[in-house]
Amino acid sequence: MITMILVLVVALEHLGIMLLEMFGTPAQQAKAFDMSLEYVKQRPARVALANQGIYNGMLGISLIASFWLFHGPALVTVIRLLLGFIVIVALYGGLTATRKIWLVQLLPAVIALLVTFI
Repeated sequence: MITMILVLVVALEHLGIMLLEMFGTPAQQAKAFDMSLEYVKQRPARVALANQGIYNGMLGISLIASFWLFHGPALVTVIRLLLGFIVIVALYGGLTATRKIWLVQLLPAVIALLVTFI
């Protein structure tokens, strides 16, 4: 049950990130992602953020859908795989974009992943 709650928290977080990346105002996006407002207002940056939002949304939806699509060991394997993807992406994002990603995305995913092994 704890694993399920932690996975759902990570999933909802990624859906929230998707909404911010796809529909947030440039001011909200600049603050959240430690980017300059001038940069975020540019069309290529807005398109890139929206594209990134789709990926985050798909991770969130996939985590939620996995509870209905898989059971038993297959469910655990799929959840570990998706959480592993998030860990890798968050590690890279923290190195290349902002260290804040390690706290906001990496830490919850690592905790949820570790709990799947208990």
